[in-house]
Amino acid sequence: MASIEMIVAARARLRGHARRTPLLSSPFLNDIAGRRIFVKAECLQHTGSFKFRGGWAAVSSLDPAVRARGVIAFSSGNHAQGVALAAKLHGVPSVIIMPSDAPKLKIANTRALGAEVVLFDRATQDRDALGAELSAERKLTLIKPFDEPQVIAGQGTTGLEIAEQAEEEGVRAAEVLVPCGGGGLSSGIALALEASAPTFRVRPCEPYGFDDTARSLASGQIERNATLTGSICDAIITPQPGNITFPILRRLSGAGIVVSDDEALRAMAVAFTRLKIVVEPGGAVALAAALFHGEQLDEEDAIVVTSGGNVDADVFAKALALHG
Repeated sequence: MASIEMIVAARARLRGHARRTPLLSSPFLNDIAGRRIFVKAECLQHTGSFKFRGGWAAVSSLDPAVRARGVIAFSSGNHAQGVALAAKLHGVPSVIIMPSDAPKLKIANTRALGAEVVLFDRATQDRDALGAELSAERKLTLIKPFDEPQVIAGQGTTGLEIAEQAEEEGVRAAEVLVPCGGGGLSSGIALALEASAPTFRVRPCEPYGFDDTARSLASGQIERNATLTGSICDAIITPQPGNITFPILRRLSGAGIVVSDDEALRAMAVAFTRLKIVVEPGGAVALAAALFHGEQLDEEDAIVVTSGGNVDADVFAKALALHG
């Protein structure tokens, strides 16, 4: 299981490799939300998302002889790029299994980082089974996107930074809104905050129709999504919460918050207009929750993670045209 000790160790290995992303603010966001909003801009991390943290933490933790054989991962794009870059910087091969409907930018960037990309149909094929098959055939180490302790530990380093930066801003208590797919980022941040800022509480955020974590937290057991397609928030569409991540969230997080695709697009436009950052739809759901669902928040301060910025130009243009 992931632990605060693993998160601290992952941070030591990430030092000099990952960026300490900024904590941004704007009075315009505060006015919309009716409270103070701080934005942890992980869209400015290497490869354009927090996933580099988990990719590096996992690859760097492997025994050198095992690592040399190469790694394999499955992802809609952000975990793909994080693992591909981590593998490249370690000088080892990587194979990435990606859905065929992933944003073209993410597929192209993953290939540009030197990975072999294998495409699959997420509506008809089982990516876990495909990953296990290729891993066994080629003797590659499988790095799962969220249900992997070292990946959770790497993502948890975001939480350590949030605690430090919030203290610098004088924030004593806050709800920390986090985009949530399988729960690697939200559970890692929750573990980090439990140790370093116990008055902060994680709130997982998801798009309508793919709110498996919110439903699971409400019912107390893992709930599965009925479908795996149908939202622009591709980065955080997963079948269900992870077997490792969900118990952490059930113990440490508050209730999930669900937003619409249109609200995610609106949040993208606000982030660009007021903060001058580019955020992808899935990476904007936590900001959408803070801006448009404030009635579900209890604290006066909210810290929002914008988890990724890898968006195709046409989708970004649509967000700005509709809401800019």
